[in-house]
Amino acid sequence: PPPTPPAFEQIRCGGDRNFGYLPGDRDASAGVLVDPSYSPDVFVERARAQSLTITHVINTHSHPDHTNGNDRAIELTGAPLTAHPGVHPAVPLADGATLTIGELRLTAYHVPGHCDDHIALYESVHKLLLTGDLLFVGKVGGTQSDEDARIEWRSLERLLAILPDDATVWPGHDYGARPSSTIGLEKRTNPFLLGAAEPHFLRTKAEWPVLKQRLGLK
Repeated sequence: PPPTPPAFEQIRCGGDRNFGYLPGDRDASAGVLVDPSYSPDVFVERARAQSLTITHVINTHSHPDHTNGNDRAIELTGAPLTAHPGVHPAVPLADGATLTIGELRLTAYHVPGHCDDHIALYESVHKLLLTGDLLFVGKVGGTQSDEDARIEWRSLERLLAILPDDATVWPGHDYGARPSSTIGLEKRTNPFLLGAAEPHFLRTKAEWPVLKQRLGLK
């Protein structure tokens, strides 16, 4: 028989157009919740509907709009909190660490800039990249200073160099023209990535309030 396709849901959970995710392996009846903020009960209901036992509750970063559902999600599932070591979770995911969910492999990349403890998660078999607030469709995560912006650029530059153009991009907020994208499409169309150099990135950051109005973005 053909292999069972993986479970993968993008879930709108409230807040500021927040997205959370439910990746899993149906054959193994295992899944994880990624950033189940605002509506953790909905995430758990969707997991149960697919007969998935939640093994971990994962945060891409520690900002409250991504963590406020943690306690409820953990209460409902009994799964441990998993995140960057800097937030001292029950299960730390350091740079390069891989979390196994049945046949799925979620690799963590430490991508600071927007937040010091930010990680992106990449599932290499199906080429799924969960970017949190590092990379959105058509824009990037906010930063507090030029130094943070430089750090964010280095994080982006690293991921763009490592990951294939056909990797799909699944962001932490619905801020763009579409709810998801690909690395290749972002390289070709994201104003912050078009220059492929730090000076262009910093200049776009400085000009963004005017630029986003011209592009019709929120």
